[in-house]
Amino acid sequence: MQLNIYSFALFAADGMIPRMRLQPIIIPGWKDSGPAHWQTLWEQSLPHAVRVRQQSWSDPHPATWHAAVAAAVDAAACPALLIAHSLGCLAVASLPVPLHSRVAGALLVAPADVERTELPQCLRAFAPMPRQSLSFQSVVVVGDDDPYCALQRAEGFARDWGSRLVVVPSGGHLNADSGLNDWPAGLKLLTSLRRRATWRMAAPLPKVPAVPV
Repeated sequence: MQLNIYSFALFAADGMIPRMRLQPIIIPGWKDSGPAHWQTLWEQSLPHAVRVRQQSWSDPHPATWHAAVAAAVDAAACPALLIAHSLGCLAVASLPVPLHSRVAGALLVAPADVERTELPQCLRAFAPMPRQSLSFQSVVVVGDDDPYCALQRAEGFARDWGSRLVVVPSGGHLNADSGLNDWPAGLKLLTSLRRRATWRMAAPLPKVPAVPV
C-alpha cells in the first residue's frame, strides 16, 4: 500500500497554502521490528521514510537510545512525523524540549510500561516513565490486553503527554504477533494525525495589501 505522506499540498477556502513536507521516522522498540511487523512494512511503503538504528537492540541503554532518536529528529530536513512502537515511544516522550518544534506529530503505539517490576533489568533502566507534556500533536494507540502495559497505565501516559488515546480491542502489544500485517487501521490513524499536525504547523497565508480608500 503506497501512502504518500512526505509531500502534499493543503488548500484553504481562498487559495493554496504553501506545500509542506514531513519526514516519516520509524522508531522500533526492544529487539527491533522484524520483517512481518507493521513498522517494517510501513517503512517499505512510505516514501522517504527513515528508520532509527540503535547500537544494540537486545541490550538497550537509555542514553544511547534517546540520543539516536534525538539525532534523527535533529537531522530531518523538514518537520518529523514520528512512528514509534513500545520502548521507542519512551524515546519520543523523552525528546529534549528544544527539539519539539522540529516534530509535526507522533504516533505512539503500545508504549511499554518500564516501571513494572517483572521486566528485564535492561528495560527497567528506562524508568521512571517520562511524563512531560508533548507540545506536538500525538496519538497513543494501545491494546486493551497489552501484556506490557495495563490499559489504566496507558490512559495515564496519554493524559500526561497530552495525547489522543485510541484503544484496540484484543490488540495485544500491537506487533507482528497481533496479526496486524500492514495494519490499515493504523495507516488511517497516521493519515488523520498527519492532517492535524500539518494544519497546526502550516505557514500562515500571505497578508493581502490594504486597499486604498
